[in-house]
Amino acid sequence: MSGVTGRRRRLRREAWGFAIGSTFFLVGAVPFYAEWAGAVGVGVTFFAGSVFFTAAAFIQLSLSGRHLPRKGTNRADRWDWWAAAIQFAGTLFFNISTAAALAAAIADPTRLGAGWRPDAFGSVAFLISSALAVVATKDRGELWDTDARSWHGTWLNLLGSIAFGVSAVGAFVLPDTGTLVSMFWANLGTLIGALCFLIGALLSRRSIDIDPVNTGRTEPTPRAGTPFRNERKLADGGRRTHS
Repeated sequence: MSGVTGRRRRLRREAWGFAIGSTFFLVGAVPFYAEWAGAVGVGVTFFAGSVFFTAAAFIQLSLSGRHLPRKGTNRADRWDWWAAAIQFAGTLFFNISTAAALAAAIADPTRLGAGWRPDAFGSVAFLISSALAVVATKDRGELWDTDARSWHGTWLNLLGSIAFGVSAVGAFVLPDTGTLVSMFWANLGTLIGALCFLIGALLSRRSIDIDPVNTGRTEPTPRAGTPFRNERKLADGGRRTHS
């Protein structure tokens, strides 16, 4: 109804990509799906998931209102930016490893360990990023957007990163025997990690106000009494400003 304002909670922009990417990783790690799709099909699934992860991480880092830390940047914003930047680097490592796993599966689907598991570089980057996010969340009220980090999302992402790290260790091929350290943990770690990332993404919400003039239009709204420096475009002329 025209002239009536209201606040709503909606999924954050980057959360869509993380949710879709996590779903691909989750499905790819299910044994029944792997048997049905084969090594190449699973490789395509994981690679698609990594692309969505990278797109979401790019949005989170570059298009969300975060700024490169500089003199005067508060502690929460500084660690928040580094968490997003290192996470983005981790997704690029996953792009490389999933593409390599897909190429290997196409060349020889029957080789040992055919299929993707979280690689060491990407897993370490995710672990560091998650740890920095915990530090940023401690001073959540000082963040550029107080909805940018939440405790449930931060801890779920940390658990997911740990699970991916366990999977990377389990997928290591022992040089003496030519066998994996643990196929069980390689698969379970990927499954648990993807599930944690999925739930964390689905719980990532932002507050928005309904535009009373143009029904249906919405824009982010800061919490009362907290700084909100996210850029937004004004309707009258398209000028950029900070609030």
